[in-house]
Amino acid sequence: MSATQPFAAVQAPAQPELVPARTIVLVGLMGAGKTSIGKRLAARLHLPFRDADHEIEHAAGCTIEEIFARYGEAEFRQGERRVIGRLLEEPVHVLATGGGAFMDPETRARIRERGTSVWLRAGLDLLLQRTGRRSNRPLLKQGDPREVLERLMALRYPVYASADITVESDEGPPEAMVERVIAAVRDRQAAEQGSQGQG
Repeated sequence: MSATQPFAAVQAPAQPELVPARTIVLVGLMGAGKTSIGKRLAARLHLPFRDADHEIEHAAGCTIEEIFARYGEAEFRQGERRVIGRLLEEPVHVLATGGGAFMDPETRARIRERGTSVWLRAGLDLLLQRTGRRSNRPLLKQGDPREVLERLMALRYPVYASADITVESDEGPPEAMVERVIAAVRDRQAAEQGSQGQG
């Protein structure tokens, strides 16, 4: 047995199991798994992966934390809106958005028009556990992380609920979550094609 065989066994199949009609846009709070799940999902579907936060940093030439500190959240949201709008014009891919992106009505409308939104919904304890691993979360530096996350959940979860699809983010293996996302997108796509066929 060669050393590469175990890795080869987890590679994506030669043919993707789903060909999305539109870009899959992952939304949810920080720590929900948008980037880690997005990368795995893109690999499984043989699609490019884009991280909106990374693209914003690249366009601005500085980190999101620096953008917040220098220009404030309002300026950051304007840049975020422009970058996501540009990304949604690209060919079909998997797009991970920042936690606040879907709160912007214009961004939400563009996502609805050009993509399939998937809310990765996670509980408070899981979000605290995951976000505690990284120190580059500007919003969590504005007070007690639990209180900040509780406030964000109360504010954002009702809006995230308008996403096309909701998938629970849990402590299980990431691959199982990817499977749930693929199944949900496949079901939605089949339902949309069925309703178009009846029209």
